[in-house]
Amino acid sequence: MKHALASCALIALAAPAAAQTFERGERNTDFQPAFNEQFRAPLVESDVALATEEVAGDLVHPWGIDVLPEDGGYLVTERPGRLRHVAEDGTLSDPIAGVPEVLAERQGGLLDVKVAPDFADSRRIYMTYAKPLEDNLSATAAAYATLSEDMTELTDVTEIFVQAPGSTAPMHYGSRVVFDGEGHVFITTGEHSTQQYREFAQDLDKTYGKVIRLTLDGEVPEDNPFVDDEEAVDSIWSYGHRNMQGATMIDGELWTIEHGPQGGDELNLTEPGLNYGWPVVSYGEQYGGGIIGSGNASAEGMQEPVYFWDPVIAPGDMTVYEGEMFPEWEGDLLIGALVRGGLVRLSLEDGMVTEEESLVRDLGRVRDVTVDDDGSILAITDFENGQIVRITPAETDS
Repeated sequence: MKHALASCALIALAAPAAAQTFERGERNTDFQPAFNEQFRAPLVESDVALATEEVAGDLVHPWGIDVLPEDGGYLVTERPGRLRHVAEDGTLSDPIAGVPEVLAERQGGLLDVKVAPDFADSRRIYMTYAKPLEDNLSATAAAYATLSEDMTELTDVTEIFVQAPGSTAPMHYGSRVVFDGEGHVFITTGEHSTQQYREFAQDLDKTYGKVIRLTLDGEVPEDNPFVDDEEAVDSIWSYGHRNMQGATMIDGELWTIEHGPQGGDELNLTEPGLNYGWPVVSYGEQYGGGIIGSGNASAEGMQEPVYFWDPVIAPGDMTVYEGEMFPEWEGDLLIGALVRGGLVRLSLEDGMVTEEESLVRDLGRVRDVTVDDDGSILAITDFENGQIVRITPAETDS
C-alpha cells in the first residue's frame, strides 16, 4: 500500500490535529499598510480535520525536500552537509556520496534540493549550500549533479553560481531553487544579516539579497534585466531582498517570501529588474527596537510586498497546493513557519491575499513544505532530531 508507515510512527503521530484558535499577537511597529489586503487578512479555520504521521525521523536539521518522479521516494538535505534518499516506506538511506563541501556553521550548510524538470531522462538535481571560501569567508552557492540510478552517489557536480563577495558572517544565505518551465532556474540569496553586509542588497555589482536567474546549464539568459548594464551582475533578476528562504511559481510568475527583521516578513511577486527595498525600507524594526534604513516602510522606486507579517511567522519555503486530498485549498499557498510553527495557508485572488490560516502548529519549526503525488502534504521540521511529516485529512466517524 502506498505510503505505508511503521506502526510505531502511526501510533505516535497519526492522531487528528485539534482545531487551534490562533491570535496574531501585538505588532512591533505601527506602519500602516499601503492597501487593505497587504496586512492581516481575515484569519480563518478550515472545516478540515488533519492527521499527521512521521515518514522518517532522525534527520539533523533537515532543510530541503523534493519528490522524485514515478514513486521514487524523496530527496532530503540535512544542514550539516548530508543528502539522503527516503523511500516511500520511510527507509532512510546512508548519506549520498559526492555532495559539495559545505560550511556547516550557524545558518550555513547544505540547503535546498530540487529535482530537474527532465530528471527522468537526465537524473539531474540542483542544490544550494553555504560554500566555504579562503580567509574564513563563505557564500551562497548552487550546483547541479547527476544522481546515480541506485541513489547512492552524485557525479558530474557542476557549480553554476557563487555569491560574491565572500562574507565573514555565516548568516542569511537564503536559499531556494525554482524552475519556470521555460528553461530557467531561479536561485534566491540572502544578505548575510550584519549592518555592513545588508547594504549590499542594494548594490547591483554584488549578489547579496538578490534573485539570480540562469539557464538550466548555468548560463546567463540574454533577456535578463541587467545584461546590458556594465556595472551590474548580469545574472541578477531582482534586488533589495533580505533573506529569501521560500520561492514558487504561480501562473508563470515568480513569487518569493523573505524573513523580515523584528516584524516585516514579506511575500513578493518578484519581477525582473525591480528593487524590493531592503534595507532602505521595511515594515519591521531592528532587533531590540530602532528604525531600519530610512525609517520608512515604503519609498518611491521600491516595490511594495503583496503581503507582510508583524509579528513574524519566520517563513521557510512555500508551495502552491495542487492535489486531490484538499480540493478546498487548490491554488492556495502553503508556507513553512519557523516561529509561528507548522504551516501558514494563504488564499489568493487576483494576486491579493484574501484569507490566512495557521495549520498543525504543534509540528514546531517547519523549514520546507511540498505536495506528494497523491495530494498529501509533506513538511520537514528543523530540529536536531528532525522529521519528514505527512499531513492528510483525518478519518472521522460517520
